[in-house]
Amino acid sequence: MPNKKILDGIVNLYSDVFDGSAEDLLIKMKDKPKLLFNIALYGQKIVGFKIGYELDNNKFYSWLGGVDPDYRKRGIALTLIEQQHEYLRKNGYKVVQTKTMNKWRNMLILNIRNGFNIIETYTDDNGLQKIVLEKALLN
Repeated sequence: MPNKKILDGIVNLYSDVFDGSAEDLLIKMKDKPKLLFNIALYGQKIVGFKIGYELDNNKFYSWLGGVDPDYRKRGIALTLIEQQHEYLRKNGYKVVQTKTMNKWRNMLILNIRNGFNIIETYTDDNGLQKIVLEKALLN
């Protein structure tokens, strides 16, 4: 886990981007194995984050990411994805998986443009349609 100041910045940005509860995010993080945090800073302010965790020795799940609305359209999300994938390659992962929803079209398009393939869609227990994507991490 990152230090308290960084974690607070991530949680605040998460709450702004997803209208989610900070407490819910912290509880969910505690159950995830081998969490990886990538962050984007402007001075001391966290303006973007990418969080993921290990599914198994070969597959990593890119779980959550967000960019402050005031800092979008500057390539921050792409840079965070590239940093995450480079780390994964260097650490032996072969595949990265993510999920999104149709309402997050910019993230869906960004993932497809960066080598992800849609492998499945499903409706979750809350009636939300999810899109599952995977990318092979080639050296």
